[in-house]
Amino acid sequence: MSNYVPEPFRIKVIEKISKTTPEEREELLKKAGYNLFAIPSEKVYIDLLTDSGTGAMSDNQWAGIQTGDEAYAYCRNWFHFEETIRNLTGLKFVIPTHQGRVAENLLFSAVVSKGKVVLSNSHFDTTRANVLANQGIPLDLVIDEGKIPDFIHPFKGNIDLQKLEKTIRHYGKENIPLVILTITNNSGGGQPVSMQNIRETKALLKSYDIPLFLDACRFAENAYFIKIREAGYQQKTIDEIVHEMFSYADGVTMSAKKDGLVNIGGFLALNDEALADRIKEHLILIEGFLTYGGLAGRDLEAIARGLKEVLDEDYLEYRVGQVKFLGDMLEASGVPFIKPTGGHAVYIDARQFLPHIPQSQFPGQSLVANLYRRAGIRATEIGSYMFAHEDSSTGEMVYPDLDLVRLAIPRRVYTESHLRYVAESIIKLYHDRDSLKGMKIVAKGESSLRHFVARLVFIE
Repeated sequence: MSNYVPEPFRIKVIEKISKTTPEEREELLKKAGYNLFAIPSEKVYIDLLTDSGTGAMSDNQWAGIQTGDEAYAYCRNWFHFEETIRNLTGLKFVIPTHQGRVAENLLFSAVVSKGKVVLSNSHFDTTRANVLANQGIPLDLVIDEGKIPDFIHPFKGNIDLQKLEKTIRHYGKENIPLVILTITNNSGGGQPVSMQNIRETKALLKSYDIPLFLDACRFAENAYFIKIREAGYQQKTIDEIVHEMFSYADGVTMSAKKDGLVNIGGFLALNDEALADRIKEHLILIEGFLTYGGLAGRDLEAIARGLKEVLDEDYLEYRVGQVKFLGDMLEASGVPFIKPTGGHAVYIDARQFLPHIPQSQFPGQSLVANLYRRAGIRATEIGSYMFAHEDSSTGEMVYPDLDLVRLAIPRRVYTESHLRYVAESIIKLYHDRDSLKGMKIVAKGESSLRHFVARLVFIE
């Protein structure tokens, strides 16, 4: 009997996907410089590159799109959007954006300057890049258990409170404009943060008068993990848990393309009126008027409805269960990955998968290139290719603690059969892992987001 949690919905509309031959995929990879971001989506059989904006919207959301009011200012959908986010987060000022990285850009451009330090459990790529773009210093302080792939801990996304306080004292509270907790912790394997950790982080920061922000892209998945893993929360509803999580936050950034269940959109919400006013002025300059922030009225409506739908416990059980199902199949064949599985993806431990390839030759990128070459599956590397950089003072390369390959599962898109195909393909590749070769970069951009545009070749 399958341990797969059945979908709590029926399929109403389908989209055709097509297979390609290994020869076609090899040619596509060469043309793309072995960068999976440059592969046309119609040439991808199963697309696990990201769970951001790739989900399927509900009939309720599509119905809401038909009510879109495209007035430039204060359209009716704005009021539903604002009310929904205020009720969800308890925060007073809501600023719409067309996606999460713009919310990060608006926030950090307002509070970060040269030498300022932003602390986090783990910054994701765009978060880190936006701090760096404003000449700030992003530091990750996830607990040590979060850096050990095989170590079982219910909340490996937690920030280390002792390291947090030590770092605050080292840099001085005046040099730390905010601390941002990513829930769930994307760079660390999609691992959740406990309510106790959020609460204690807030208490510590309050004593130093430092604001706490949440990167809440996957807030509902985090809330579900709290419900099933943290003592005292089993009898609470997801809605109650979410409200408590946000009660500790001074502000929130969110890409609604994840737990907002939409294909575009995001927001920034906070309580500091003076800061909100400064950010709104910048918003008008780069995104649009205060009540649409780069979005159409129909997008605002879809987000408002999605933020309510995502709180459904049946959906969250299925969502987290789907990820676990893929992880269980891989574990049965010895494929190394971050354990326990997180809320939106399985993260393969590329360093254990390909121990013969050094970090300097990007084992994770070799794995994603070969996975597409052999099976038409697209995934993304989160490791040395994405994060390794040269130390400005010593000139030496600094490598991340983990080299991961993220198999991000789009919401309400793929079925059990699709996941079985993914597992079987990875297992076959694992059995042939000794034949895989390392890679080197032959062209790259100048930004800290090189992984979006760089070109590579295999080392012969």
